[in-house]
Amino acid sequence: MPYRSIEDPAKLRRVLEATLLLEADLDLSSVLRHFVEEARSMTGARYGALGVLNDDRSGLAEFITVGLSRAEEEIIGPRPAGRGILGLLIEDPRPLRLTDLGADPHSVGFPPNHPEMTSFLGVPIVVRGEVYGNLYLTNKTGWNEFTTDDEALVGALALSAGIAIENARLHEQVQKVAVYEDRDRLARDLHDTVIQRLFAVGLSLQGMSAAVSSPQLSDRLESAISELDATIRQVRSTIFELGSADFETGLRKSVVALLEELRVVVGFEVGVVFQGPVDLAISDEIGEHVLAVIRESLTNVGRHAHASRASVTLTVSGDVCRVQVTDNGRGVSGIAPSEGGLGLGNLRRRAEKLRGSFSIEGLEDGGTAVVWQVPVG
Repeated sequence: MPYRSIEDPAKLRRVLEATLLLEADLDLSSVLRHFVEEARSMTGARYGALGVLNDDRSGLAEFITVGLSRAEEEIIGPRPAGRGILGLLIEDPRPLRLTDLGADPHSVGFPPNHPEMTSFLGVPIVVRGEVYGNLYLTNKTGWNEFTTDDEALVGALALSAGIAIENARLHEQVQKVAVYEDRDRLARDLHDTVIQRLFAVGLSLQGMSAAVSSPQLSDRLESAISELDATIRQVRSTIFELGSADFETGLRKSVVALLEELRVVVGFEVGVVFQGPVDLAISDEIGEHVLAVIRESLTNVGRHAHASRASVTLTVSGDVCRVQVTDNGRGVSGIAPSEGGLGLGNLRRRAEKLRGSFSIEGLEDGGTAVVWQVPVG
């Protein structure tokens, strides 16, 4: 049912002002509470509440109330799960106005210590075409029922709230991506700068150890080299932790786990760099292909490349997902990507299935780069 227009200029201005406040506050819990408070104030309701639907939209996962004191909320007991009139709005998400809430045949009554509630207005909140939750207002002050103007006001505010909720979700995702990218940068700095310098120092000390004639000094140098090796291992461990911290699920964690599994096959630890919103942008289907490409590529490195170093870079840029696996081995000469040797045909077919591309080429300083990329849009 479409909401009727708001003809009163003062009321329309109030809705617009509330809309600006809603869109300015990107904290989702604050957005929801502010929405209830504004709707309650505009309509003169004594009590207001907002129920957030659970994932399967069969009940309420969250219930925010306005108008009750903390003591009143505590003596009422557990929050409603979405039965009775609240359940009716879940099953049929359309505006609902009642003169006497308790007298409606769908009502299941109130728990002990619950305040008396009579007049009722319920309005769904829609986000991207799906019902996010419902707003409930009761006991209109000075009236025995809520009016059609109240319904129009709250309906307009609900549309704004849906936009604000979506903005808050997007803001949270952007913040999450920013954290990912900060960790990526730190991991790259550790890998590209700190580890390389430690290796250089270690090689220099090894050269000095071979040249000195004093056994005591040689022992001290060997001890320093061992300490450097231990430090390098610790830094590498930190890099992997940076890549996997707080990712209870998602492609990043799966890639890190896969590299740990393949360490035995490859013969050494493989570094990984993530760039862009990997967990957010890559679907489960493409993610499965990404893991298969990394497994196939690194298995080839372990069996055929005779490499001492390899790395994986997984990037999402624009609408493209790109996997690059490089090593410093002897390269793959005489085998084209279109041929089936070393499983390269599988990589090519996976890319083509997803309307992407696959290439393999030798590097100037030796080794091989495998590049596999597909669209994510």
